[in-house]
Amino acid sequence: MSIASQEARKQLDRIVALGYPDVADMSAAAFRALANPLIEALEHSDLGTNILLVPTRELVSPESLIARTSIYRMAGFTTMPPRDIASFLPQDGFEPPEGPFYLVVDPHTGTCYVNREPDVARKLIDSDERLPLTLEEGLAIATQHPEWLLEKNGFNLLGSRSADGRVPSIWMSQNAPRLGAVWPNSRHTWLGNAYCIARRGVSLFI
Repeated sequence: MSIASQEARKQLDRIVALGYPDVADMSAAAFRALANPLIEALEHSDLGTNILLVPTRELVSPESLIARTSIYRMAGFTTMPPRDIASFLPQDGFEPPEGPFYLVVDPHTGTCYVNREPDVARKLIDSDERLPLTLEEGLAIATQHPEWLLEKNGFNLLGSRSADGRVPSIWMSQNAPRLGAVWPNSRHTWLGNAYCIARRGVSLFI
């Protein structure tokens, strides 16, 4: 078993334990079966542990996922209604690979882009040949690595936007992860702009 497949299996175990199969309206066994092709393909990969296993919104809708995150037993929360959360869609060029699960490679909370307006940060990320994270990918960070919100920083998710131009964000509030949104011309000293190096679906490992 490769390092990457072990890490992906560990992350799958975590989201199953957090009730993701219930959100997907299927059994835990069926949910795991959907991830197995990708995890098995990782057996021959040279990737390390700095990956994220991300279920697509077709499998698990993002509206209820922040409540399944926690830090020191403080559950994540949002004040946005479910319809508002669902409106944050991946932007052109940042759509997830095909399949119910995919990998984000080398995710970061974007500390180097802290206190930058989203529109400015997007240009910097592009020029650095990096990819801004989407809402689903940010929720995966908060789920798998909630300590990053304490040890690093909260973050904007520039790969997703709503129709009115807002960008989803995740940060610490009231000692818990919080999902909110910011306007593209606003800056916040506590928010980075999260990014990754690549997205990979199962077809890229076969």
